[in-house]
Amino acid sequence: MKNGPIRSVGICLKPAQPQAAGSLRGLLKWLAERGLAVVLDEEAAEAAGADGVRGVPRSELGAAVDLVVVLGGDGTLLSVARALGSRAVPILGVNLGTLGFLTEIALDELFAALDRVLRGEHRIESRMRLEVGVVRGGVEAPPAERFLALNDAVLTKADLARMIDLETRAGGDLVTSYHADGLIVATPTGSTAYSLSAGGPIVLPELEAFVLTPICPHTLTQRPLVLSHSAEIEIVVRSREEVQLTIDGQEGATLQQGDSVRVRRSAHPVHIVVSPFRSRFEILRQKLGWGTR
Repeated sequence: MKNGPIRSVGICLKPAQPQAAGSLRGLLKWLAERGLAVVLDEEAAEAAGADGVRGVPRSELGAAVDLVVVLGGDGTLLSVARALGSRAVPILGVNLGTLGFLTEIALDELFAALDRVLRGEHRIESRMRLEVGVVRGGVEAPPAERFLALNDAVLTKADLARMIDLETRAGGDLVTSYHADGLIVATPTGSTAYSLSAGGPIVLPELEAFVLTPICPHTLTQRPLVLSHSAEIEIVVRSREEVQLTIDGQEGATLQQGDSVRVRRSAHPVHIVVSPFRSRFEILRQKLGWGTR
């Protein structure tokens, strides 16, 4: 991860957010007053509306800046993290709506949070990611063609009328064959996303583990399972029907019978600037309504 003082800031904006233009211009003014260089992604450059300002692809931001500010929501942050790839640049997520699990900082907290970052008074959390490779004909995709997932890798049926069979191994040992609508392999970060909706446990993001959560299993005793981050998971498609692999809900591949998916702990975590204004449990209470009647 990049260390030392923050001298340059990248800004990424959720697409089609014209209402954020005022907030973006305020942020640009604030950064300029402090002598910081700014690099905008293409969406932010368009929203800024300044003559001569051209945005860069998000994939180029990581090499150009010391910090990335994401104005959007959890989906935008997932997209930015994927675009940064293996570059270890901290991300400060600002939610333009209600607070998110990843974008923990509210818009009215942005400048106070940035001020702490510039003074070096912030905390950065390393979030485990999955490295996901497709194996076809016994040959796994090369590293450059593998997926990085911050939330989850999901295998689901393409045919709405049928269940699918997914033979699952961990560290070479057979876990089980899931006969279900699908299977979610989640990180602790992703444990509060699709996996939670499917009945999976909440795992705090500072832990490193895999969460296997079947989607509507035919055998009701097949329950969510937490595995060590050191295990390599292999999921083999045993159904004749097509199966869809989806990464963080945003990209993926179509699988055929005999294909398999290998999931490992990635060597490249995502570095998230933690909100200084509320604890992890406060976020969970607010988002999940704990304690309400």
